[in-house]
Amino acid sequence: MTTSKNTPPNTIKKDKRAASKLFGCVWKTGLGLVVLAGALAAAAFFALRQNPGLAGPLQRVYLRVYLDGRSQQLAQPAGTGNLPLPFTVAPGETADVIAANLAAAGLLNDTELFLNYARYHNLDAQLEAGDFTLAPTMSIPELAAALTDGRKQEIELRLLEGWRLEEMAASLAQTRPAAIDADQFLMITRRQAPFDLSGYDFLASLPPDATLEGYLFPDTYRVPPDADAAYLVDAMLQNFGRRVTPEMRQAFGVNGLSLREAVTLASIVEREAVLTEERPFIASVFYNRLAQGMKLEADPTTQYALGYQSDTGQWWKNPLTLDDLAFNSPYNTYAVSGLPPGPIANPGLASLQAVAAPAQTEYLFFVVDCTGTTPNSHVFSATYEEHLANVQRCR
Repeated sequence: MTTSKNTPPNTIKKDKRAASKLFGCVWKTGLGLVVLAGALAAAAFFALRQNPGLAGPLQRVYLRVYLDGRSQQLAQPAGTGNLPLPFTVAPGETADVIAANLAAAGLLNDTELFLNYARYHNLDAQLEAGDFTLAPTMSIPELAAALTDGRKQEIELRLLEGWRLEEMAASLAQTRPAAIDADQFLMITRRQAPFDLSGYDFLASLPPDATLEGYLFPDTYRVPPDADAAYLVDAMLQNFGRRVTPEMRQAFGVNGLSLREAVTLASIVEREAVLTEERPFIASVFYNRLAQGMKLEADPTTQYALGYQSDTGQWWKNPLTLDDLAFNSPYNTYAVSGLPPGPIANPGLASLQAVAAPAQTEYLFFVVDCTGTTPNSHVFSATYEEHLANVQRCR
């Protein structure tokens, strides 16, 4: 403020008093706004705590500001420790109870931050009941996502290529948490328990006494906790129906094989081969031997016929003896000509494709290449003399 020499002193005093009152009013008003803002925030926080389902602009603003101020904490591990832990959410548990249980398990250090994050993203009502595997190293967003993702409740079953029915059942029995009754799985796949096969066209000509060996497509399956053996068998058969395409089935026929014969040959290729690139060559050897009326003389067929070896706890005896090679069984291709009566294992897609499109060769023999630089590779030959030389080289 400026004054002139002609301004009376009393007027100056009055102006100063007015300015002081105005400043005081402004200061008090500003303080009031601050207090009001704090009161509103406190009211929003109280309302949020008392009414988790409350929705509205005030709640959204408060949660947004709250979470923005804790962005770094949200990106950090939510718990204490490193090892994954099993965690169960019981049906009907609220978000508050789940948060408390997470904290008790060492998976969550800040329950309030977890709850506010879940509420802002509308996840608090989507937390699902079930069994989960969670790690303290997960962030709060990762915890919330895991607990709202139904897939986390599913159980993963890895069934390998080349396994026979009994090996699949043994794997199911060892799965934790247990999902599929292994005995019931064996009963169904051995066709000793009711199971409708009419919905699978590739099984239309299945012999009455045949098992489902060969048609249980090896893969990784995710099943719900309440799945039973019939659920899994259906999933495996449907997978076979999708993966063995009409084009592949037509190719089997062009090569002179029925679908069942092709699956049988593929199961032998599966047990013989390790390297994917060799499967078409191994398939060609067996095709060539069949064309010339030679016995297949495939070790896996004899191993299948011998069955479980109680002394070693294995299904595939190795090495085989001369007595083993003379074992009397229609599955022993050292003793009988042609293909065995059915598959000896469950082949994967690569072996099935190799039978559909074998390499064009004159090979009749193969043996493990013990001198090669590639593990599990084979050396192939067209004559018996070449084969003997390859065998002798390894001996």
